[in-house]
Amino acid sequence: MSEFFVNIFQIRDTSFNIGLKLGKYLQNKPLLKVLDSITRPEIDYENMKTIYSALAPHLIEELDGLANGLEISSKKSASLLSGYDVPMTEAMGCSAIITKDYYVRNYDFSPALYDGIFSLVQSEEAFATAGYNLQVLGRHDGINEKGLVAGLHFVSNNSYSKGISPWTAIRMVLDMCSSVDEAIQMLKEIPHAACYNFSLGDKNDNMAVVEASPEKVMVRLGQSSLSCVNHFQDEMLQNKNRVSIDGSVKRNRYLQEISNKNLTHEEMFDEFKDKNSPLFFTDYENLFGTLHTLSYSYQNSRIITTIAQSEHVLDFNFQDWVDGENVEEQMLRGIID
Repeated sequence: MSEFFVNIFQIRDTSFNIGLKLGKYLQNKPLLKVLDSITRPEIDYENMKTIYSALAPHLIEELDGLANGLEISSKKSASLLSGYDVPMTEAMGCSAIITKDYYVRNYDFSPALYDGIFSLVQSEEAFATAGYNLQVLGRHDGINEKGLVAGLHFVSNNSYSKGISPWTAIRMVLDMCSSVDEAIQMLKEIPHAACYNFSLGDKNDNMAVVEASPEKVMVRLGQSSLSCVNHFQDEMLQNKNRVSIDGSVKRNRYLQEISNKNLTHEEMFDEFKDKNSPLFFTDYENLFGTLHTLSYSYQNSRIITTIAQSEHVLDFNFQDWVDGENVEEQMLRGIID
């Protein structure tokens, strides 16, 4: 059993300066060596810039700021942090429930490949967002100032190709889209590198799961609630699933069962974060341990989040943060078995 930590990073500035300050913060951190070991030494920088310029141009400025802060070249910053043309990652798990009132999700993977950063960012060029960083620029999941929430769910590496990672896709959606409909449209335009589900909800009672592969993107819509795990359900994409999806199917069945219990936001959050819940996992050595729980209530803009087995919960009004009120917490402390 060991402790692990997530730092809370709050910043309001231009995209370049956000990258600059984050780069300076990351200098000499072990995370950079980890990312250097799992990314390509070089990527097609000009092609990356062309794609990002069309979808979320401010991210190029942030990458340039990161390069400046880390004292590396812009090309190295892009290969290390952009989330473009990233080598295949192993399986990860994630479970989410979306209702008209709230969104709750767990992220399951290994602490060895975890940024350990929860960012609250207000850029002059994009919507303000809150979420857990992945490969620095990207996000596992998050919420934006328009009341849109999004998370990624690994499905498979079937037909893996050069393209945008799902964590960068989440960042683009949160930064640029104000609704589920806009997010769906962007996810249809993004050149996806692998097969992933994207769980989406917004404050206007809209919810969707976007099932995305490098060749095709399909959409599942919900009315009262919607669950999302780690396999495709659309018949046109089921051939992209991994050979064994029993665990994902079992979790999905359980999510559908508890969605009928009319749990409150707090009750559902407690269900996800409870170590004894069927949605909480401790198989960290095999890349399947729960690392964080993130939730959002649409009507009161309330974010409740915590990391594995933490005694502390970060609970705040995101709209208040957008209006200029910083959260007092600087770090979350959890436990990995």
